[in-house]
Order: sequence, then C-alpha cells, then structure tokens
Amino acid sequence: QVQLVESGGGLVQAGGSLRLSCAASGRTSSSYAMGWFRQAPGTEREFVASISWNGGNTYYADSVKGRFTISRDRIKNTVYLQMNSLKPEDTAVYFCAADPNFIAIMRGPTGLASWGQGTQVTVSS
Repeated sequence: QVQLVESGGGLVQAGGSLRLSCAASGRTSSSYAMGWFRQAPGTEREFVASISWNGGNTYYADSVKGRFTISRDRIKNTVYLQMNSLKPEDTAVYFCAADPNFIAIMRGPTGLASWGQGTQVTVSS
C-alpha cells in the first residue's frame, strides 16, 4: 500500500500563492498516478488535478485551470500542487490521492487506492 503525507497548507490572502507537497512511500508508489482533491465544509470532496505515473499527462478541474499546476519529482517520490492567484473559494482541506489508474483519479474520489490526511488551505478576502 502507498502512504501519502501532505504539507504546505496555510493562510494566504486572495491573489497569493501556496505550494502543496505530497510525499509518497511504499513499494509501488512510483508507478501510481496521483492527484489532488479538496473538500470545503458541508460540501463533497471534489477533484482538483491529477498527473500520470511518469508526469507525462496532467488534467485539471475547470475551476483551477490556468491557476494551479501539478507536477511530480520521481526521484523524491513527491507530487506538488502550485497554486497561484488564489481565491477565497479555494478555501478547503486539500487531499492527496494515489491510484494505479490515472483515469480513475480523473473520475472522482470514489474507490481510490490511497489517501493522505489532508492539509488546510485558507484564502482570506
């Protein structure tokens, strides 16, 4: 099983930037696709971005396209989410997920293989 640990959340003003990190460990973690989801209070967990096992393919939710960038460092076995031009509506707990299937991550949070514990991102207006 893949273990995931997120970091990098915090409080930022609207228009600012944050970079989230997700460190993966486990025998097969380097062959997994990975993604970011977020969940605001009272809402369902929603897809944000995903990246294939080799970094060759990425996919974004329309709400973050052009502002967020997902990347991965295969040597460090870490996935990053660079978030620019943050808006108050980006406020949520951000979760990292891993799964052997890149398409499965794009489809949503149900049934994915591994999850991190989440990191809070708060954007003030």
